[in-house]
Amino acid sequence: MKIAKLLSRLCAKIFSPVKANALFFVMMYVLGCVCAWVTLPPFKGAEVYQNLYTELFIDLYFLCLLLMLVPSKGRKWVRLCLYLILYSVALVDAYCFVSFGSTLNPSMLMLVGETNGREAWDFISALDVSDFVFSNVGWLLLLAAINVLLAFIPRFKPMLRLNTKPEYDALGGLLTLCMVVWGAIASAQNKEKTWQLMRGKTIGEVEHTLTEKDHAVLYTPMSRLVFSIYANKLAAKQIEQLVKAAAKVQVDSCSFRSPNIVLIIGESYGKHHSQQYGYFMPTTPRQIWRAKKGLLVPFTDVVSPWNLTSFVFKNVFSLYVKGLPGAWCDYPLFPEIFRKAGYKVTFLTNQFLPEANAAVYDFSGGFFLNNPALNKEQFDLRNEKLHLFDEDLLADYDDFVKQGRIDCKGPNLIIFHLIGQHVNYRTRCPKRQFKFFADDYMEKRPELSEKQRTVLSYYDNAVRYNDSIVDRICKRFERKDAIVIYMPDHGEECYEESRGFICRNHSAVIDWPLAHYEFEIPFWIYCSPRYVHLRPELFREIVLARNRRLMTDALPHMLLYLAGITKGYHPEYNVLSDKYDEMRPRLLKGYADYDKLREAHFKDKRTQR
Repeated sequence: MKIAKLLSRLCAKIFSPVKANALFFVMMYVLGCVCAWVTLPPFKGAEVYQNLYTELFIDLYFLCLLLMLVPSKGRKWVRLCLYLILYSVALVDAYCFVSFGSTLNPSMLMLVGETNGREAWDFISALDVSDFVFSNVGWLLLLAAINVLLAFIPRFKPMLRLNTKPEYDALGGLLTLCMVVWGAIASAQNKEKTWQLMRGKTIGEVEHTLTEKDHAVLYTPMSRLVFSIYANKLAAKQIEQLVKAAAKVQVDSCSFRSPNIVLIIGESYGKHHSQQYGYFMPTTPRQIWRAKKGLLVPFTDVVSPWNLTSFVFKNVFSLYVKGLPGAWCDYPLFPEIFRKAGYKVTFLTNQFLPEANAAVYDFSGGFFLNNPALNKEQFDLRNEKLHLFDEDLLADYDDFVKQGRIDCKGPNLIIFHLIGQHVNYRTRCPKRQFKFFADDYMEKRPELSEKQRTVLSYYDNAVRYNDSIVDRICKRFERKDAIVIYMPDHGEECYEESRGFICRNHSAVIDWPLAHYEFEIPFWIYCSPRYVHLRPELFREIVLARNRRLMTDALPHMLLYLAGITKGYHPEYNVLSDKYDEMRPRLLKGYADYDKLREAHFKDKRTQR
């Protein structure tokens, strides 16, 4: 009997945090569920919602447990503050989703931080009440109104009185204990992953954690806000280092050896889907034609340092090269040096603009490009909006030329950052330009299903469309004194061999197939006839370098050489230089030696024979 009473009292104690904060617990639980309904698509699956319900219960229970540490007289004021904070964050989160197609994220928070008082007031004054009341945000407002009625209007207060009989407290405690144990078990993995996510030392680490297959899921508006604050804090540290590095940039001399330097950065381009490199489909007819004319020089052995766009951009834009001391953010960015040297720098991107609905990956890759101070240091001109197709990015360039904002005589550094073959492949090529269809692969890829051949045709159409875009860029410069460099950020898999996989496998250990398909990239340099005529020796250097080993983290040093800028230039990293260190280890993701992987692979093949 004594044991029964003891257990009853223990269960009552377990139930007391919920009982003492009954309205708060119930309303905040409902708020979390409504937020999920508003911001999570219905096709997310039952498992996602089940995890939400259990994890939400655990979070609220322990929050109420903490509230019990506050004296009862002060507890209601603490609850009131929590009400204001949680409802406010939930409303902002839901409004962002309804208006911008994304919940709270680091990009939104960064935009808020860069907004001045006048811009904020203009935004607030432009808001329409109907945007809140007659959208899904209205459900949260309705819930808040019900909460106020239950809490403050006397006639509703009796509804909140819980039965105080000991047996009911014991039963409530038993149910609470079961829910806590079940919730702890169900949410343990996500809690561990969330802890891991919030321990990243750099924004790059955080992003890479999010590429893992079973990464943390942030279910609630508050968790998304906390993560966004944390991500911005990490980015701010690297911004501070980059600003310091920019302040130290000095250019001793510049010969303007190349009046017009054009860098085209593609996206998700698997070298093995390029006809130029032996693919069985005619995906690059225009590049092949230019190569046959002798002015486009394809390089044969080029890899990317990462298979993730943001990491590639950090490595390619910084003068940091793998093997140098420090981190990428300790070194100046090459556009800063070009501007200081006297070049007009234009950046036309179809991915990295400061947009409210930018994903973490775009935030991680674009924060150092979009920061106001660094943007001013790097670029003279930028486009203002993203486009569905890359051809519209060329229209942005043409508008700059028509407006007289770009003088084609130079000196110019023009960077085109394409959306290229980024997933979803079907949307990367206008339907009117589709060349390939699923049936075209029946003979060459009979092992693939109809659906897989369809996806493959979408990807190859995107590659062929990309071929038309880079050709049109070359056309704009073929009558000028110009040099054009093309490189995608990284490779891409699209049902290679029997791997049955598309996109990239970020969390896998790098073996040879991964290195082969996701890090090998096409790379070429095109010189206009005038450029070749005026600089035959430089063109000869390009031709002689075409078979050299290269990793694109060293690209800035080749660009400095082409411009004739000596400050910060290292000839051992310039693939065109006779002092180039071709044996520098090409470490993929900073640890996997690409050349050793390749050597081991072909050694195994020879042994098997």
